[in-house]
Amino acid sequence: MNQITHWINGAFDRDKPERTGDIFNPATGAITGSLAFGNAATVDTAVSAATAAFSDWRHSSLTKRTQVLFAFRELVAKNKEKIAALITAEHGKILSDAAGEVTRGLEVVEFACGIPHLLKGGFSEEVSTGVDVYSIRQALGPVAIISPFNFPAMVPMWFFPVAIACGNSVIVKPSEKDPSAVMFFAQLWKEAGLPDGVFNVVHGDKEVVDALLTHPGIKSISFVGSTPIARYIYETGTKAGKRVQALGGAKNHMVVLPDSDLELAADAAINAGFGSAGERCMAISAIVAVEPIGNALVARIKSRMAHIVTGDGTKGCDMGPLVTAVHRDKVAAYIGAGAKEGATVVVDGRELKVEGDGFFLGPTLLDHVTPTMSVYSDEIFGPVLSVIRVNTYDEALNLVNSHQYGNGTAIFTNDGGAARRFQNEVEVGMVGINVGIPVPMAYYSFGGWKNSLFGDSHAHGSEGVHFFTRGKVVTSRWLDPSHGGINLGFPQND
Repeated sequence: MNQITHWINGAFDRDKPERTGDIFNPATGAITGSLAFGNAATVDTAVSAATAAFSDWRHSSLTKRTQVLFAFRELVAKNKEKIAALITAEHGKILSDAAGEVTRGLEVVEFACGIPHLLKGGFSEEVSTGVDVYSIRQALGPVAIISPFNFPAMVPMWFFPVAIACGNSVIVKPSEKDPSAVMFFAQLWKEAGLPDGVFNVVHGDKEVVDALLTHPGIKSISFVGSTPIARYIYETGTKAGKRVQALGGAKNHMVVLPDSDLELAADAAINAGFGSAGERCMAISAIVAVEPIGNALVARIKSRMAHIVTGDGTKGCDMGPLVTAVHRDKVAAYIGAGAKEGATVVVDGRELKVEGDGFFLGPTLLDHVTPTMSVYSDEIFGPVLSVIRVNTYDEALNLVNSHQYGNGTAIFTNDGGAARRFQNEVEVGMVGINVGIPVPMAYYSFGGWKNSLFGDSHAHGSEGVHFFTRGKVVTSRWLDPSHGGINLGFPQND
């Protein structure tokens, strides 16, 4: 059995934990490892190491930081297949999805490699006689990252490359369900030449989270997870005086207009709805079909679903299991609730037959869903597509804007005017036009609106750099050498 413990000050923690948790392989249901759960004392040890490391790292040259980042980038790229295998073994997503996750994370590392340019300030000469003003951005100190199970590599990488590049030290609290990818990153950082204590990993549950949220040595919190927990993280962290970015839940709509390419729309619905078994904050879960194309779109999606192979993610399947048995049963319960409330079950994932004790649920398609149904109002976080039929564009727009979540959305149309109007009017943070999963590139920023984000800063991009630094403006006057001092050949005053 794999025994996983904390990584503090450049080494594995050797103390015997008071509590542990099991790690499962979702494809088999077997326990594959044991994870040490930390406590407030563990967090205090990690913060002490991060604080000591910060005092030197913040003064490291931009050239040195860039060299370490480039070395880390090369090591992650070299080990991408190994990292993907770790993700699949603990999360369950298929290997190609896991490899794609690592690639998207690498894009943030590559963005952070440009930190010398990203940290450049401004300068204004002679704002008054002999007075100059300039701005600089400085690191915060030790920062904490609390990351979710669904992207155990990519989501932490939204934050820690930028934080480290800006001169901060980091403590990551990965999901207790799939911690191995972050542990591997810790070792790669050390190999890349990052000083001990700049990158630390502490495992655990709410006890560790609360200790991070309230520890006076932690300067900021970055979080991704469900909306109720994101709200708790934001309220608790800000009450303790910390800067917080807490990314919450989603109910991403895909609006399909009558003039759209239905083949393209159906392909996008399959990829955006069932990739990673729907366990993505950018997964499409609500398809808004603007009549009269509802029947044709549902038929196309159904026909494609018949070809999706669900199984062990290491064996060439299209979709893997859900992360735990409890979550699988929760998603299945939503399907039953939708049927009871009047939705038409076009494809029922509960009927999937897979050998073994894995946490499997097949792709599911519900039609004639209404806004009052729980399958529409709630974030299901599983392979369930709901089709809501409306008669006009305005109805579709109102449906999206009325929902509590505003993470991502997409519109499929061949009408440029309709697409332009939608991108302007929709109250959502990330918009796709004929793109089903509009995840921004690393040099833009990731984040939603409404109950999908608590805090003012999105992840990575320029907003990430600003989140992990504080601005300082300096107003400077230097007396002319003629006033005295070193004799540079200027006339001296008597």
